[in-house]
Amino acid sequence: MERIGVVGAGLMGAEIALVYALGGHDVLLADTSEKLLADALKRLGGVLEKGVARGFYKDSEPAAALARIRTTTDLAAFADRDMVTEAVFEKEAVKAEVFKRLDTVCGPACLFASNTSTIPISTLARHVGAERRPRFIGTHYFSPVSRMKLVEIIPHFETAPETIQAAMRLAKGAGKTPIRVKDVAGFAVNRVFHAFLIEAVKLVEEGVATPEDIDTACKLGLGHPMGPFELMDAFTSSLTLEVQEILFESYGERFRPPALLKQKVRAGHIGRKVGKGWRVG
Repeated sequence: MERIGVVGAGLMGAEIALVYALGGHDVLLADTSEKLLADALKRLGGVLEKGVARGFYKDSEPAAALARIRTTTDLAAFADRDMVTEAVFEKEAVKAEVFKRLDTVCGPACLFASNTSTIPISTLARHVGAERRPRFIGTHYFSPVSRMKLVEIIPHFETAPETIQAAMRLAKGAGKTPIRVKDVAGFAVNRVFHAFLIEAVKLVEEGVATPEDIDTACKLGLGHPMGPFELMDAFTSSLTLEVQEILFESYGERFRPPALLKQKVRAGHIGRKVGKGWRVG
């Protein structure tokens, strides 16, 4: 089993660590403070507890998986990792600092992956040395990672074929279904998804229906497990806006963020995280 590292213990990063631990890997999870890491492990315990109750995991799996996850605030601890996944804020500058540091710490054979949802992988790969770039790839997971099967595998111009094969194999071993996607802003799923979110907000702007009724319509009429406004409350409208601004810059008018979304973010009504959003507060 490869030794896996994950940088970023937020909702995505912590659950990426979890699925690899459930797959039997030794996992090292990093963030900037012990409190963030402790909170992440507590959340994962809750995810596993609910999973056992719903029959997703055997009774013995939670304790074994959590025992495989170690935590650190020092990226120097990643020196022995075989693969490291970055799952920090969706800002190029933040991700760049992580990769620059990892590039000086990790061994030459270590595979680097980014969980970015919108930034082209070729853009991020330029923040590591030329020798590392063939082992640099995008692995875009979907929230909640513990339940969602899909992973977009995104090679950039210089990604080696064996890196693609390794990323595919590791994703499958973690219980995921990988698909290969071209390295473009937003990749595949987010371009479809945010076109959907933009239209949902426009329906509210135009007074066609309420957020509650649109969520109900999408769940009952389209078979979605969650409606668009429930989703934005879960992963924040601020992140939604950030992604749409990147897509707008890349593709133009079709991804222009709706005025109402901007207004909600400026008012601080970003979702469940602050208790105020589309369906909360």
